[in-house]
Amino acid sequence: MEKLYEQDPFLTRFSAHVESCIQGKRGYDVILDQTTFYPEGGGQPYDLGVLGPVQVLEVHEREGRVVHTCDGPLEPGAQVEGQIDWERRFDLMQHHSGEHIVSGIAHAKWGCDNVGFHMGSDFITIDLNVLLDGDQLQELEEAANRYIWEDHPISITFPSPEQLATLEYRSKKALTGRVRIVSFPGADTCACCGTHVASSGQVGFVKLLSVQKFREGVRIELVCGSRALRYVNSILAQNHQVSTLLSAKAFETGAAVQRLTEENAALKSRLLSMEEDRFASLARQLTGAGDVLLFEEGLTPDSLRRLCDAVLQTCGGRCACFSGVDGQGYKYAVGQLEGDLRTFAKEMNQSLNGRGGGKPGFVQGSVQADHGAIQAFFSAAG
Repeated sequence: MEKLYEQDPFLTRFSAHVESCIQGKRGYDVILDQTTFYPEGGGQPYDLGVLGPVQVLEVHEREGRVVHTCDGPLEPGAQVEGQIDWERRFDLMQHHSGEHIVSGIAHAKWGCDNVGFHMGSDFITIDLNVLLDGDQLQELEEAANRYIWEDHPISITFPSPEQLATLEYRSKKALTGRVRIVSFPGADTCACCGTHVASSGQVGFVKLLSVQKFREGVRIELVCGSRALRYVNSILAQNHQVSTLLSAKAFETGAAVQRLTEENAALKSRLLSMEEDRFASLARQLTGAGDVLLFEEGLTPDSLRRLCDAVLQTCGGRCACFSGVDGQGYKYAVGQLEGDLRTFAKEMNQSLNGRGGGKPGFVQGSVQADHGAIQAFFSAAG
């Protein structure tokens, strides 16, 4: 089988003869005499597209043969016209080449080895075995983009064993037989089976999105090319929304959000103080009242807990506090000093379509019942 993608990754259409077609678990497994469909491997996902009238769903290499899993059968011996999904292929080429540039520069500058590589639908990840700091990562991104914009040609060769022995190249494992070398002059030389752009400028640009510590090194998430442009446009659109909502200039949204956060914290503090005053007042009013059932509007689970705890200290019985709206359900907090509410809470949840739990003397949760049903349950419970 001739693997056309190895020599010309820009070839999108081709003709081939069907050598075999066998129904498999996921579709019809088709083998051709030649193909430009790239099979999953080397961290790069497979190509998608069509073979004549059928869709290619997956592409894998088995025992040196490229197997196209299709949604319909093809007649063995027939000639078929194939076409790959070029938008997907070029996106993967941009990212695979971008990964080589970033990994090669990191290796040259700080001796990093690429110990993991994954190409996802949103971003790609690179695992490096050296812990890089923020300044180094910024330097890495800037150096990678300078290399891209210099538009260096990228070459693919199949050196002889004698030539290979004289080359310095990256590889995750010892290689034998026919070895494919992808060279990015001045940045990276690596054994690789994937598809790549013709020159570094076709990568467009690379943007590091996030970095986290991974084992003894770092895991970098990044995007390249058209995906990087979509990412930047999405960020700009969101920043524009924030800018409009806060009446702030585009480059001043961070400061505006900081002010809003501080104002929100101050308001929460005032609300907390007002709640504490009200809860203390209710607790005084209900001193010695025995079992108590309270309904309060607009309380958070934490506010319910604090209200229940305040009243519990004075009422001398069981305190049950609910907050919610008929048709949407109610949150609750129920407590009893030196009591065991586990059986009571189980019966309440069963009766009021609720769920929750906690300690023997204090439980929290929610119920899907209306105000009247809750009152009726507690009236019957006594």
